[in-house]
Amino acid sequence: MAGLAAAFGSGAMTNSLNDIALADVILVIGSNTTESHPIVALEIKKAVKERGAKLIVIDPRRIRLADYANIYLSQKPGSDVALLNAIAGVIIEENLFDEEFIKERCEDFTSLKQTVSKYPPEAAEKISGVKAEDIRRVARLFASGANGAIFYCMGLTQHTSGTDNVLSIANLAMLTGNIGRPGAGVNPLRGQNNVQGACDMGALPSVYPGYQKVSDEAAAQKFEAGWGVTLSKKE
Repeated sequence: MAGLAAAFGSGAMTNSLNDIALADVILVIGSNTTESHPIVALEIKKAVKERGAKLIVIDPRRIRLADYANIYLSQKPGSDVALLNAIAGVIIEENLFDEEFIKERCEDFTSLKQTVSKYPPEAAEKISGVKAEDIRRVARLFASGANGAIFYCMGLTQHTSGTDNVLSIANLAMLTGNIGRPGAGVNPLRGQNNVQGACDMGALPSVYPGYQKVSDEAAAQKFEAGWGVTLSKKE
């Protein structure tokens, strides 16, 4: 959650599950989706089988959803940052990024270029075990879609580098302009029953419903008036 909050301002999914039907390319990483989120997996399979959406699955274990994938990569556990940076690097190197979106909506693109340049596919292959050419194939396929949606779960977040993993996912979405519209976006699949819904409704201690910060005076006044209470402004 910290990674998405740093990149986008909140740890929520950027899109609804209905948007899966609008995605042209779907990237699933660190998620045994059919086992843990079967309804999400069903919608992804429908997008692939009924609409011809392209599917990329990245997971050390060959999950059932990999049977529907155009590309399946099995990386070494803990090598996600190197792999994702290499994918981003190929997108930049081959000019597949959304230049207009980056100019209008993003910050520190130069820093990102410098960082990912340290992870060419051949170097990432040694770290992740994924072949350099397969890294290039994933980069080209993800960047080719009009709407690219990314789904991940605790297989990406439950690492010492979990926040960096998520930031790398956010960078990939922003690099290709796949944020801020239906059918694209970054979508964490939470680990427990309706964690996302509870967070959306303000169950986190630092935010009100809709991820409005408790330290925001205007937000606090709005909820005080609506609820008829006095609220603490401390996070």
